[in-house]
Amino acid sequence: MYMFNQEWIFIKTVEIFTDGACSGNPGAGGYGVVMRYGSHEKELSGGESATTNNRMELTGVIVALSALKEPCRVILTTDSKYVADSVTKGWVYNWQKKNWIKKGEPVPNTDLWKQLLPLLERHEVTFNWVKGHAGHPENERCDRLAVEQRDIYSLR
Repeated sequence: MYMFNQEWIFIKTVEIFTDGACSGNPGAGGYGVVMRYGSHEKELSGGESATTNNRMELTGVIVALSALKEPCRVILTTDSKYVADSVTKGWVYNWQKKNWIKKGEPVPNTDLWKQLLPLLERHEVTFNWVKGHAGHPENERCDRLAVEQRDIYSLR
């Protein structure tokens, strides 16, 4: 809860776990998401036939945060250093200030970063990085969802 205009406002805390998978880079890819609020859980997944692993990692985060119907406090767990470090170390905000140019070159995945930034403003997001394929139950679950989608999209 927090105080806003002299009223106590309740803000939900949601746990989100995400993972991406890609066969070839680029190649067919998928993402998997597990969302948890209290005892309620929801799985989301999808993919593309021509993508990269980083795009799938970012897409999973965007899809998850977009699924929230109101501003929330989010604990987001990912095995993507690319996503976690880009936000927590402020890189994405520097890229934005520099018109999406990094070392004289366009920043990869600018379209997705532009979708993510407003979601990070809407929600209070804390990023937690976990090592992939190291037995973290929700990360392994997200990986299975992502790989399933990757395999579906590799047949298209």
